[in-house]
Amino acid sequence: MIEELFIAKNDLSVLKQQYMFQAQAPSNIALVKYWGKKPHQIPANPSISFTLSNCHTTTKIIFNQKKKSLATFEVFFEGAKKNSFKPKLQTFFERIAPYVPFLAAFDMEIHTSNSFPHSSGIASSASGMAAMAHCIMQLEKTLDTQISEDYFYQKASFLARLGSGSASRSIKGNVVVWGENESIPKSSDLYGVPFPFELHTNFKNYKDTILLVDKGEKQVSSTVGHQLMHQHPFAKQRFEQAHDNLKKMTSILQNGDLDAFIALVESEALTLHAMMMTSLPYFILMKPNTLKILESVWAFRKETGLKLCFTLDAGANVHLLYPTYQEKQINDFITRELAAYCQNNHYICDSLGSGTHAI
Repeated sequence: MIEELFIAKNDLSVLKQQYMFQAQAPSNIALVKYWGKKPHQIPANPSISFTLSNCHTTTKIIFNQKKKSLATFEVFFEGAKKNSFKPKLQTFFERIAPYVPFLAAFDMEIHTSNSFPHSSGIASSASGMAAMAHCIMQLEKTLDTQISEDYFYQKASFLARLGSGSASRSIKGNVVVWGENESIPKSSDLYGVPFPFELHTNFKNYKDTILLVDKGEKQVSSTVGHQLMHQHPFAKQRFEQAHDNLKKMTSILQNGDLDAFIALVESEALTLHAMMMTSLPYFILMKPNTLKILESVWAFRKETGLKLCFTLDAGANVHLLYPTYQEKQINDFITRELAAYCQNNHYICDSLGSGTHAI
């Protein structure tokens, strides 16, 4: 499907004075990491992620027919006006404008909140932009009742990608692939697609406990980190590795090999941070307690044989992934040993979710 097919064709003569839509969108955690992008939010390599459930953004958009020549918007985060969000949202609206021309008829009042700390290494941009895109698609569906469900979700992912690449993976499905790869039929650089194969029972309702090592702002944004891959000395090899790892992960998720899953997921996490540490300028987002957690996980797994592993996003916090049937023993370990490494002993228990939905 080419990009032109996502240009809306709505009859604006039937507009009401006001519309209001709400959506709840989850964050996601990548198993094979996307790091580096081409122009127009195209990924330099494919990625695959678990969609989460409890870590989500709730967004309400009130669309009012505009009274001035230029459409405007205001944004409120957890009840307070948040002008610092406006530059990123302005860029988002400019990028999506060709595909949703009907937005030019409205002023927007955006109300959003997270179930987790903002800018804490949990992908708030993913859940936030996914929720925004879903609200906009609810409006388009109201203006054009003929669009199909498949088109609705494909275009929602397409629009979300233009705000945050990883947001394309938060729209639909418990496991989602974004980026073309020969192992995934109909995979696309333009939007995420649900994992097209049967997920092995080992991975059904898989658990993710997020250890909040540092709830503060990252010293280097993901946007800057992606840009540093353009001149990275290992970029070509990394992009090839990600393609190969996605093929391997496609098989693992079907055959249920937890040992292979652990090895690949942890390698991907460490490779992501290795790319940061070997870029120019170089940077480190892990904290001392991040490393203590990783070493504790390795020791625990060696001692018990339980299938606990870690992954990391572009931040200091640690995602602990494990099968449901080992939940009790692993939760005991988290409470007993790992919580002390978290800021204010704070961690979040999560599991696989199903994607974005209207509320």
